Amino acid sequence: KMLADLSLYNEFRLWKDEPTMDRTCPFLDKIYQEDIFPCLTFSKSELASAVLEAVENNTLSIEPVGLLPIRFVKASAVECGGPKKCALTGQSKSCKHRITLGDSSIYYYISPFCRYRIASVCNFFTYIRYIQQGLVKQQDVDQMFWEVMQLRKEMSLAKLGYFREEL
Repeated sequence: KMLADLSLYNEFRLWKDEPTMDRTCPFLDKIYQEDIFPCLTFSKSELASAVLEAVENNTLSIEPVGLLPIRFVKASAVECGGPKKCALTGQSKSCKHRITLGDSSIYYYISPFCRYRIASVCNFFTYIRYIQQGLVKQQDVDQMFWEVMQLRKEMSLAKLGYFREEL
């Protein structure tokens, strides 16, 4: 195994004993500063903050564009950005996905780059929520830590602009 940041490992062990989703605890604070905030920083900062909040509350949904026939789209739906413009960056990009936040009927079109960044953060939150809820039974603390490190690596790659279509 590769050597890891020992202080983070110790913070993780302490966190795991009494898991919380409070972002100010030392373990999560470090990951917010180093991975989550940089990953979810976009030029449209107000929308970026709303995305983070929806990710934290587990109320963000990502869906492929063009999956539903037009007649099934809610009459009240508002679309931001579009198939050729990313709502998070304002850039002209081909957007194959869109997101909704909470129970809003506003759809935000997002580029593959933004989708990967959001998905990598969602994957991290999903895993730590599973730990917090006591659903990770098959792994010991070391295996859990390495899984956390793998998820951090995904966020780092996403932040740098690498993305995999399948994520």
